[in-house]
Amino acid sequence: MEMERKTKEMEEKLCRRCKVIYRDSSNNASSCRFHPSFFVCRRHDDQKRYYELGPEDPPYAAKFYDCCGAEDPNAPGCVTSPHISYDD
Repeated sequence: MEMERKTKEMEEKLCRRCKVIYRDSSNNASSCRFHPSFFVCRRHDDQKRYYELGPEDPPYAAKFYDCCGAEDPNAPGCVTSPHISYDD
């Protein structure tokens, strides 16, 4: 029984939020950093911000994370929590 529990703790899992491989033994309340919303292409609610548009973007386009407003698609997540695997 004890051996089975230790084996399970050492098993590598894939987090469904941040896509990081982790083990239960190292999973804690701030292990996972992710955006709880989507990266969208539309105006911010305030519509007063300046945006860097690409050459193919329509003039009204604004790309950002809907949850926090970060405009970089590679921005670190704005929420932390424990990892959650696809098996959970």
